Amino acid sequence: MPEADPFPTAEPMPREGQRPRKASNLRTLVALVMREMSTTYGRSALGYLWAILEPAAGIILLTAIFSLAFRAPSIGTNFPLFFASGLLPFMAYTDLSQKTASALRFSRQLLAYPGVTFIDALMARLVLNTLTHLMIFSVVLTSILVIYRVDVILDPAAIALGFGMALYLAAGVGMLNCYLTSTYPVWERAWGILTRPLFFISGILFTFESVPRPYSEYLWWNPLIHVIGQVRSGIYATYDASYVSHVYVFLFGGIPMTLGMMLLRRYHRDILNR
Repeated sequence: MPEADPFPTAEPMPREGQRPRKASNLRTLVALVMREMSTTYGRSALGYLWAILEPAAGIILLTAIFSLAFRAPSIGTNFPLFFASGLLPFMAYTDLSQKTASALRFSRQLLAYPGVTFIDALMARLVLNTLTHLMIFSVVLTSILVIYRVDVILDPAAIALGFGMALYLAAGVGMLNCYLTSTYPVWERAWGILTRPLFFISGILFTFESVPRPYSEYLWWNPLIHVIGQVRSGIYATYDASYVSHVYVFLFGGIPMTLGMMLLRRYHRDILNR
């Protein structure tokens, strides 16, 4: 057998004026994020203002309806805080999963360039929308605490874990749906119909403990129940969300994420050439 070369050939240095591959990927990602930002929210602050007003309007509407029928929410005494703790992570999940699912369709023209990959398109949507919903959550939650002078002891680590669960779950579901909706267009409509009841069964309007058995046992399999319970445990110091399973949520998000990445890596060129 020929002896191994003790001095292996080094990778060629980039030519003068040529950026290293990692720098080129980062530049591509930043460009895609800026394009996503301008097309989604416009070039002024009004787009981001609307992104904040939308969940705020939903919280106000829920507060107006439920305060007429109930004296206090299931946890605490403040309706806006209770609904915000459920609605904000739920909206982060739904928006991010939908944006990820349409990433290839949104960036189809740019993916024709050799320097832009389908992973760049996915990452651009994930990065921008993650930062956007973190901003929305911070602004809305802070506004409620200041306006209503709510005295709570926040646990930032628990809140961050809950939000991370929501975003990870959204990324996993969105990546698999990115392949399915691109390959089978009817799946987008079917998925929208199948997931429509999630708003009512994910714990936004109630707590998991308030649901009697055996219905609570069925609801436990909804990963968003765990996400919202985790976020609320970080907002309400006295709320013990012992039913939350972090492993279940990360498995629920990791399996479709792995499958979606495998399918997109194998078939993304076929999808773009259709």
